[in-house]
Amino acid sequence: MERYVDISFDCIPLRSLVRLDPPIDASPGLVAKYDRIKAAIDFLHNAACKFFVTNDPAHGMISFKFEGVVFTDEKDERTKHADLTVTLDSETCPWLEQHVVNWFIETVRHAVVVEFDRYIGAGDSEQTRKRRAMLERSIQESGGFVGMHL
Repeated sequence: MERYVDISFDCIPLRSLVRLDPPIDASPGLVAKYDRIKAAIDFLHNAACKFFVTNDPAHGMISFKFEGVVFTDEKDERTKHADLTVTLDSETCPWLEQHVVNWFIETVRHAVVVEFDRYIGAGDSEQTRKRRAMLERSIQESGGFVGMHL
């Protein structure tokens, strides 16, 4: 079966980070990104979702850019929901109307949840669990000061 939805993203799994403060000389845009990341579990960025509504991408493609967070269950085995900022990037559908764009924006959120479950399934869950357990032990042993060399 051909794929009718093409989703790509870069993911920062926040449970694996030990520091979330931006560099001292960070730009206001980077500081704002750090603030959005701190509020998240998994932060998706550099992300796009394309829908193909005909068999010719030159006549029937709708492309969106998105950024946001994906919330997973406590064991990081299933996606609970996605909180995304989605914008229309490009389209090759001269018949496209705004209410259809709005429907596809909501569809991007659902498509990302499905794709993120595939992303989780393709990863090495056991290695992730070991890494998290090691990080939790380090935090407990150091009294919460991890990565600060104090």
